[in-house]
Amino acid sequence: MLNVNNMKRLFCCFIFSVSHSTINELKINKIMKYMGSKRRLTKELLPIILKGRKEEQYYVEPFAGGMNMICKVTGNRIANDFNEYVAEMWNALINRDWQPPNEITEDQYNDIKSNKSNYPKELVGFCGVALTFGSTWFGTYARNKRGTNYAMEGRKNLIKQIAELQETLVFSGSYDELILPSNSIIYCDPPYEGVAGYKDKFNHAKFWEWCRQKTKEGHQVFISEYNAPIDFKMMHSIELPTNMNAKHKTKPTEKLFVYCG
Repeated sequence: MLNVNNMKRLFCCFIFSVSHSTINELKINKIMKYMGSKRRLTKELLPIILKGRKEEQYYVEPFAGGMNMICKVTGNRIANDFNEYVAEMWNALINRDWQPPNEITEDQYNDIKSNKSNYPKELVGFCGVALTFGSTWFGTYARNKRGTNYAMEGRKNLIKQIAELQETLVFSGSYDELILPSNSIIYCDPPYEGVAGYKDKFNHAKFWEWCRQKTKEGHQVFISEYNAPIDFKMMHSIELPTNMNAKHKTKPTEKLFVYCG
């Protein structure tokens, strides 16, 4: 069984183990305006997800992204993201008291974008999510008519979150490679099936099978999606606006599912 100390030792070994070749500019979006952000849903989802949580029981997010859900959870927590730069940004913020820059010029941004290996991973992660236009990983340099300093805005928002993320273990890798403590509570917010805007080709069938397997192993697995296979039960639903299509705003119904066998 994995206890707290074992998890911390594993964390120290694992966080730096994912190679650059495994990252292919996947589902990473502007941290402060993350596509599918759960900030507005925490009050509805977390009471369902955390009901009956035991002392010392781990809460795990394999698709942590902007950390908007996990930062509202206390106790033992594990956050994972496939993008090693974003994971290292969070690791540096939480565990090394790293401070993001107050300003990044467009020339600096473009050089970091083109020469990632020349810069610290945490800086690359920050630029790739906080200074990009259109909610995409290293899109064009963000700007508006008001002259907003997006580096300063991103820095302020991240620093606000860090106080709520202390002692969170941060990993980088595929969700199905994540080492899970026994009987964890797992909340999954994967790329939504059939939704444009995500760059990665996510294997949804493989993901749902992983959820089934983890439930059978004794974990409590909750999934946010618009739809699910027939052997998954809907626990909650909410109509949520999304800005992924600015011209034709829709209000899809987001649902919380669990495997029912």
